[in-house]
Amino acid sequence: MSDIAGITERLVRFRDERDWEKFHNPKDLAMAISIEAGELMEAFLWKPSPEADIERVKDELADILSYSLLLAHHYGFDVAGIVREKVDRNSLRYPVEKSKGNARKHDEL
Repeated sequence: MSDIAGITERLVRFRDERDWEKFHNPKDLAMAISIEAGELMEAFLWKPSPEADIERVKDELADILSYSLLLAHHYGFDVAGIVREKVDRNSLRYPVEKSKGNARKHDEL
């Protein structure tokens, strides 16, 4: 079992023990990811990155990842597989010779 599968299993068990699956529909999980991403951004607001509270960054990132894994679980996605597929697509969209060292979008290269 991969680390991702083990973590997902633990999250699902935690959720199910509390009868929270009814709250974890795709819409609400997507909203929770966005809300937690906002809380992650808040950890950096008005300060240089090195001054962010690293414990808060870890907590918010853990929330984002947890809700993301639960959303992937809902749809039966292979998380490692979909990330690999995305990196493969981005490799084609952002070839090194055109994209190295700049932040332009693929259609502006």
